[in-house]
Amino acid sequence: MAPFPFPRPRMVDPARALRGGEHPVLPDPPPHRVLGTPLTGPWRAGQAEIFLGMGCFWGAEKLFWGLAGVESTAVGYAGGYTANPTYREVCTGRTGHAEVVRVVYDPARLPLRRVLAVMLENHDPTQGHRQGADVGTQYRSAIYAHAEEDLAQARAMVGDYGARLRERGFGAPTTELRLLGDTPAGRFFLAEEAHQQYLAANPGGYCPVHATGVSCGD
Repeated sequence: MAPFPFPRPRMVDPARALRGGEHPVLPDPPPHRVLGTPLTGPWRAGQAEIFLGMGCFWGAEKLFWGLAGVESTAVGYAGGYTANPTYREVCTGRTGHAEVVRVVYDPARLPLRRVLAVMLENHDPTQGHRQGADVGTQYRSAIYAHAEEDLAQARAMVGDYGARLRERGFGAPTTELRLLGDTPAGRFFLAEEAHQQYLAANPGGYCPVHATGVSCGD
């Protein structure tokens, strides 16, 4: 792999993290532009959710809203320190948050393994704090779960996928794997309305997927 051509981003020191705002940036979100379902619930009984960071969240979200068994998707921020961050604040690198997609899905119709396979196969989890030309800690690969069993499954899949990547000449995955409640802020923050289902509202928008071409084997 070619040498990193620019300074490597570093996670912000907690003491230097932005404090954030008192109120959510999207307090009353409209329904999903494509699915018509709520962005914040309530959802039908039996639904599960997981939070996936794989670079720019515009293109990442589109990968999931078309999957059979997905109830809703939304983009936002998680993994960092700042409460109720704005997009501009996240882009400074001083919130500690990653851009993530919240995927709400029916496990009876769409197994978590399939959700994670779509995530892993559609970005490069070996790039650290970047995806392609998008550079910054907010673009890191990350999986945040609510349940220990979901996190264990994600950890096992990332490990297996890492072995496949190494066979193809890639480095080791740098995917952050944590319970959402164990992150500094402990929660997911919705992004501004303009970012929700961005590629549905802006069909000509540009947000490439940086897939490696390596399959999870399913």
